[in-house]
Amino acid sequence: MEKIIIVLFGLVWGSFLNVVIYRLPRAQSLMWPPSSCPKCRARLKHYDNIPVISFLLLRGKCRSCGQKISPVYPLVEALTVLCFLLVLGRFSLGFHFFASCLFASALIVLCFIDLSHQILPDEITLPGLALALVYSAFRPDLGLRQALIGAVAGAGFLLLIYGLYWLLRKKEGLGMGDVTMMLLVGAYLGWLNTFFTLLLASFAGALVGVFLLSCRKKNLQFALPFGTFLAPAAFVALVWGDRIIRAYLSLYKR
Repeated sequence: MEKIIIVLFGLVWGSFLNVVIYRLPRAQSLMWPPSSCPKCRARLKHYDNIPVISFLLLRGKCRSCGQKISPVYPLVEALTVLCFLLVLGRFSLGFHFFASCLFASALIVLCFIDLSHQILPDEITLPGLALALVYSAFRPDLGLRQALIGAVAGAGFLLLIYGLYWLLRKKEGLGMGDVTMMLLVGAYLGWLNTFFTLLLASFAGALVGVFLLSCRKKNLQFALPFGTFLAPAAFVALVWGDRIIRAYLSLYKR
């Protein structure tokens, strides 16, 4: 029964995350006006605003103007449910589950905003950092000191890369949004899982970069939004990071 409730809540919450993803970079209110078609501005009826289901029933098109609806909307809703269920499988239902779902929600928003706009809004990262630090004082697995170390380690590593790239190329190789995002990630995951996140995100980004260079004829000036890789890597670290790190370290104990 609890999984059904989580699925239903995840769909509704994912719909709200879509609002944040669309409106926050455009400096629009998250509360008003009600949802409407971004093309013809027709206000959506309640039966056209059911997460995932309405997209399928409408065959991905607006009822009023017939323009295609972005598949990002059902993707975010389904992804939110999947993330919540994975978090439930990792942590029992309790306060840490809800806190981790909130962290996962921030990662989803940051990922899709960075993918579309190449920005990581401070309106997400800085309040998230504050909440993560406050919550760390009550966590049995991660104290305030460890949260601060994680935040400084994650952001400091990217600042070092930022500085070295500037010295070598005389231009930015990373945005400061990536740095503030790693403050949030480090404060919630701790230093070890933070470095795991950076390693995994860098590896994934390198693979995608090589693919784009070889198959899509992109040049070395093509910029990849790093937050799009940091977000899923941080979620992997949240759910499986400890197990992966222990499995890796066990290889050296034989």
